[in-house]
Amino acid sequence: MNDCLFCKIAAGAIPSKKVYEDEDIFAFHDINPVTPVHFLIIPKLHIPSLVEAELQHVAVLGKMLALSGRLAREQGLPDGFRSIINTGRIGRQEVYHLHMHILGGPQPLGTMIPR
Repeated sequence: MNDCLFCKIAAGAIPSKKVYEDEDIFAFHDINPVTPVHFLIIPKLHIPSLVEAELQHVAVLGKMLALSGRLAREQGLPDGFRSIINTGRIGRQEVYHLHMHILGGPQPLGTMIPR
């Protein structure tokens, strides 16, 4: 997608602090982190959101999940982390390129959604 921010980041047209890259996946640090460790894992293939994901995307989605633990440990999260995929307007998705946030730090995270 010519106007997609994350497509441009994955292509190297916009600089980022890269965490990982292979032929299918790109991971990079969030520019506005909300925890001491906060990075994103995206497919290089433009999928607007989880709503648009289909069975043909199983391999890349599985790869994102399977890499998350290793990348989190490499970024200093040996004791766990939170993974979040915001989806659509109601899910508060801001960039319409599917992405998974990996969040954590030395202290336990608070509740996911306040009661």
